[in-house]
Amino acid sequence: MVLKLYAAPLSTASLRVAQILHEKKVPFQFISIDLARKENKQEAYLEKQPFGQVPYIDDDGFILYESRAITRYLVLKYPEEGTQGLVPDIKDVKAWALFEQASSNEVANFETFARVIVYEKVFKARIGQEPDLKAYEDAFNQLSAKLDAYEKILGKQAYLAGETLTLADLSHLPFGTRLYLAGAGDLIDSRPNVSKWFKALRERESWREVEKGIKVRVVAHIDWF
Repeated sequence: MVLKLYAAPLSTASLRVAQILHEKKVPFQFISIDLARKENKQEAYLEKQPFGQVPYIDDDGFILYESRAITRYLVLKYPEEGTQGLVPDIKDVKAWALFEQASSNEVANFETFARVIVYEKVFKARIGQEPDLKAYEDAFNQLSAKLDAYEKILGKQAYLAGETLTLADLSHLPFGTRLYLAGAGDLIDSRPNVSKWFKALRERESWREVEKGIKVRVVAHIDWF
């Protein structure tokens, strides 16, 4: 059976998974979840994803949620398909530790602050709310300091975990691209090493496939009500 991706077309976590499906060239059926209609809060959905979030996958009956866990699963399950080496050999303890270190940096030192910037300047505008400028400025300044560290790291190596592209790098794309929508793109562009690294990530074919939203390859509708 083809893998099923239950996701919202433009959610950052959903895009993270969809990109890796394209990167690994894994066929999938996309089931679009309408967050506005709260399809993710219906009982049938919550049986699969108890937190009522997107995305989750159904791989022939195996249910898995949390986007970063899903991407690791996909890369480990399909080692020979598409782009290889997105995670190191798990037997290489040091390489794996460096990968996990880079992955932790993405969560703790990047998305933690990028999420606030995007929420205040992009999401709130879409629902007609005024941004909390103090929260925005604090997050902006904190992310700026974190990206100074990124600049040093990327001045010594091509990618965050070393000389090889990994999931840790690609996971920056959903919120990193939205920094530009929030008027904060200079956080990336003003740092030569960070800018070069991020530009290369944005130009990957897999990201271009999903950057404007996950495309429906197989039309599917589920009545959650």
